[in-house]
Amino acid sequence: MKSITTADLLPNADYEKRRAEFRSRTIAFKKNRGINLGPLIRIVFENRETVLFQIQEMLFVENATDPEKREEEIRVYSDMLPTRTVLKATLMIEIVEENRIRETLDSLKGLDRGPYIHLAFGGEKVTALFEPDRSTEEKLSSVHYVTFPFGEAQRDLFLGRPSSEKVVLLSDHPRYSAMVTLPAEMVESLRSDLSDEA
Repeated sequence: MKSITTADLLPNADYEKRRAEFRSRTIAFKKNRGINLGPLIRIVFENRETVLFQIQEMLFVENATDPEKREEEIRVYSDMLPTRTVLKATLMIEIVEENRIRETLDSLKGLDRGPYIHLAFGGEKVTALFEPDRSTEEKLSSVHYVTFPFGEAQRDLFLGRPSSEKVVLLSDHPRYSAMVTLPAEMVESLRSDLSDEA
């Protein structure tokens, strides 16, 4: 996927004028990038457009104009760009009832340490790897950055299948079993992330 450079970023003053437009466009775009996995987990697959928006937002909120700071934000967030063999995503544990946050997070302990979140298609399973050190032994973070690394054969199979064929996102955590079929539009969007033309 094409890298992000400072040339892709608007000055903060220009971004402020177009911020509402950028937010609306990104929200609309994310409709084919995010999906609920059961009642508690939401996964948003990142790509160049979502990452560029996050960088621009961070620079605006922090009022960062220093060229070195802008370069630093690009370096940090560029780790979230997919590659030709790796899909990248943000996983959020969404708990509506405030008085159940601790209890629910405790029930999901180990989610980030075991092979529990998968993309499944055509008899293959690609397991999510969690960014380390976001949680502790005592407390599970509610936001995680995950990668789905494809072997070359898995990538070829994923790209070669019609987007209408079933691709499933699933959790087989001992205390959180859930499964959802990805819409064809999302599958097509993810295939574009892995393509050599991305």
